[in-house]
Amino acid sequence: MKRFLAGMIAAAAIAVAGTTPSVAQQTRIIVVSHGQAADPFWSVVKNGVAKAAADLKVAVDYRAPETFDMVAMSQLIDAAVNQKPAGLVVSIPDASALGPSIQKAVAAGIPVISMNSGSDVSKKLGALLHVGQDEFDAGKAAGEKLASMGGKVGVCVNHEVGNVALDLRCKGFAEGFKGKVTVLPVSNDPSEIRSKVKAALSDASVDTVMALSASLGGEPTLAGVKEAGKITSVRVATFDLSANFLKAIVAGEAAFGIDQQQFLQGYLPVAFLALNAEYGLVPGGNVPSGPNLVTKEKAAQVVDLSAKGIR
Repeated sequence: MKRFLAGMIAAAAIAVAGTTPSVAQQTRIIVVSHGQAADPFWSVVKNGVAKAAADLKVAVDYRAPETFDMVAMSQLIDAAVNQKPAGLVVSIPDASALGPSIQKAVAAGIPVISMNSGSDVSKKLGALLHVGQDEFDAGKAAGEKLASMGGKVGVCVNHEVGNVALDLRCKGFAEGFKGKVTVLPVSNDPSEIRSKVKAALSDASVDTVMALSASLGGEPTLAGVKEAGKITSVRVATFDLSANFLKAIVAGEAAFGIDQQQFLQGYLPVAFLALNAEYGLVPGGNVPSGPNLVTKEKAAQVVDLSAKGIR
């Protein structure tokens, strides 16, 4: 698979680089995500998008609503369809809200690739493929790992209840963990997450906390566990990576982070759509970008790349 992808990307680079500037400028791809590029996680996705645009010499617009807003996101997709790009990349956190807009794009003959969220509905909506990780399976793997470490009673900290991908992470975690799991709904406010996690740990039976984003959920979760005085007795893990959370893993304060390699989620769809625009070629199925469990043994080597916005 790795050699196959590398060959395809290299072919795309040669094909697009060999065109005249006027032709390259006509290859325009639009990316619409539910997460903002200023968010630490999504900034890595955007870095992947920008790198692919530079490598393949195509024009790429990255767009996102100001907040997690499905109405605003569907409007952004509709606006993109009206501009008739050579390809459209979308995340799909809510298929019922975004499905009609995505289907309009497909009906208009615009090749669509989904990324990050929506692996379960991507094909049904007409997308060519999905680049990301299966969220339920990733959550299940995390739950199984934490259970193997001795976890019995867990809390899943969900900072965007209603985001199907995050809900699936919690469900998968509960499935793999097997013990008692409570979902803790929170906002994106770090102080709220810290205080609610601390309050949840007033239940002395809780020995495991699963966060769903390293920067948004994992770091304030760790802060709440520390304030509760339980950093040595409660296992903390998170989806995704951040430099600070990786340092906590190295220090033994956190168990692991789940790396879905979101840089690839930005890079690969742009590369595939550029290749599709040039030759009509596209992979025959979804491309899994994760999950990879980054434990203490692996964390140190990933810290630098995380700080650079690549991991």
